Amino acid sequence: MAQADDDAALEAVTGAPIGEPTVAPYGSWRSPISLEMLATAGRSVGAVHAEGGVVWWLEGRPSDAGRTTLVRLSKAGTEPEDVSPPGMNVRSRVHEYGGGAVLIDGDLVVVSDFVTGRLHGLGPGRTSEPITPEREWRYADAVHDRRRHRIIAVREDHESRGEHVNELVAIPLDGGAVEVVASGHDFYAAPRLAPDGDRLAWLEWDHPNMPWDGTSLRLADVRPDGGLGEPVTVFGDAHTWVSQPRWSPDGELWFVAEPGEWANLHRLGPDGRVEAVAAMAAEFSGPEWNFGQQTYGFLADGRLLAVARSAGRDRLYIVDRRTGSAREMPLPFTEIVHLSIDGDRAYLVAAHPAARLAVLGLDVGSGRWEVIRAGTDVELDPDVISGAQPISFPTADHATAHAIFYPPRNPRFVGPEGELPPLVVTSHGGPTSGAYTGLSLATQALTSRGLAVVDVDYRGSTGYGKTYRRALEGNWGVADVDDCVAVTRYLSGRGLVDGQRLAIQGGSASGYTTLCALAFRDVFSAGASWFGLADLEKFVMDTHKFESRYVFSLIGQHPEAQELYRERSPIHHIDRIRVPVIILQGAEDRVVPPSEAEAIVAALRANGVPHAYLLFPGEDHGFRSAEAIIRAYGAVFSFYAQVFGYSLADDVEPLVIENLPSG
Repeated sequence: MAQADDDAALEAVTGAPIGEPTVAPYGSWRSPISLEMLATAGRSVGAVHAEGGVVWWLEGRPSDAGRTTLVRLSKAGTEPEDVSPPGMNVRSRVHEYGGGAVLIDGDLVVVSDFVTGRLHGLGPGRTSEPITPEREWRYADAVHDRRRHRIIAVREDHESRGEHVNELVAIPLDGGAVEVVASGHDFYAAPRLAPDGDRLAWLEWDHPNMPWDGTSLRLADVRPDGGLGEPVTVFGDAHTWVSQPRWSPDGELWFVAEPGEWANLHRLGPDGRVEAVAAMAAEFSGPEWNFGQQTYGFLADGRLLAVARSAGRDRLYIVDRRTGSAREMPLPFTEIVHLSIDGDRAYLVAAHPAARLAVLGLDVGSGRWEVIRAGTDVELDPDVISGAQPISFPTADHATAHAIFYPPRNPRFVGPEGELPPLVVTSHGGPTSGAYTGLSLATQALTSRGLAVVDVDYRGSTGYGKTYRRALEGNWGVADVDDCVAVTRYLSGRGLVDGQRLAIQGGSASGYTTLCALAFRDVFSAGASWFGLADLEKFVMDTHKFESRYVFSLIGQHPEAQELYRERSPIHHIDRIRVPVIILQGAEDRVVPPSEAEAIVAALRANGVPHAYLLFPGEDHGFRSAEAIIRAYGAVFSFYAQVFGYSLADDVEPLVIENLPSG
């Protein structure tokens, strides 16, 4: 629809000339961000790789049943081209969260097929050939061993009895037998070969740790027969986080480590000693929920380009290897999730509060950048975008917590005099993660309809140092909930939101925080849980290997702390929930199975609590198809409209909320 036609349609609906804001209840505003736009206008981009002037990246498309496609822009090309076969979903499922699904080295292009778990070599014309056998094996984070014509990768064996077995394996590219090169520990990641192929570095750790709790960086010689010599520990232990080992072009081993308060750059010197480089109060790595994280690299002149996060946002630094000095590049991006360097040019996957994640090309010398692939083909009116406002506020235990506040914003509407907007409180998953500061269409869809949103970086979040991150240990379900409650008092106390119309929503770990807030606090008047965790004991016993001991640090050892697990599990306290709740659940979710959602719904129904339940066939831990996204957001928008008492401008079928009083 042309802009003039769009304006005319809005004028007909509102009855007011364009340019004169219509007075309408908060939440009822007609937004230019439609449900269809949420599903089809956006695409996810990630895992950028550049070499020889060619740029590659992964692109997730809701319009293609949520599949992820490998895309390439050639040196002389003007338009990106799809490289992976039609219908293939390029994702890994190692650790369930995947990542590290692509290996590109010259003419060698290898990807992981999500459906089969097999590695495929890609050829011209979007063709592929399987490299690994048809077994119950999954692979991730591969590196090319050119000299021996093989790749080395993390393998997760799902044929083993009991717990899955994780190992490092060598996979011949000529079809020979796969060989195990490192095993015996619970987890492996980041195998990285030295430029001469004579040494292999990797990360390993054991239960009950998550990677950020403590990992060991190991180093071994590669023998003539391809096997590994006796490995040595370069750095790290069960209590020290080590991340992202990477070799410089001249054969120096670099990595990120957190022996103190901050995860900073380190290198292994020629004398065998480890030294910190460009030490600062910032984190040069994020928590490894996914394989293949890459937030620093080497420029052609030997300097480093590195992403560091502090105060809840990312910044890009140029680091001098000789002096250890670091200079921040003045860029607008607050989220930089991946980078690749090709000579003196860098390629980023980055976003800022007015733009979604996009693939960008950056000339490091001049600081000029260009968009190579935007996260959406739709250009939003800047006047519609609610700016991200970082806030800090007092919370329990005399502590300070952080959040990003988004007030309602739509130039065509204004709320009635004396009325304040409802507030939707949300938080990130993980829970070891951080609030997203780039443009979120989902957030803007709410604010442009007249609701306020606050995204809480509760204690336990990354980007604020080790002490803040570890403040959640033993306190999950308490500190995060306290912070979500505290931010409502902070905002309502300043007259920014309606303290009587407060909703809380979230997915996965944020869904757990949501359910805890509804069950254990009498603050919120509604809640929306997207595949939220509800039963901590069931999670410990039934979830996948990667997270199977995660809750030990967040709650306590199991079964020793069994009573505390029950006390902190919303599933055992559903009778305390008396406000309307909507539950959204993927039918194929292996992280939080549908049985948990169904148990919650059964209890809500038995207690006569207003609720709605939507099950999404074919979706897992996160909705990816356009159909599911449209259905989910349409239901949530209808839910809030009914609960908060306004008419939704969108033409959607009203959600049926069981037990909701009429009128």
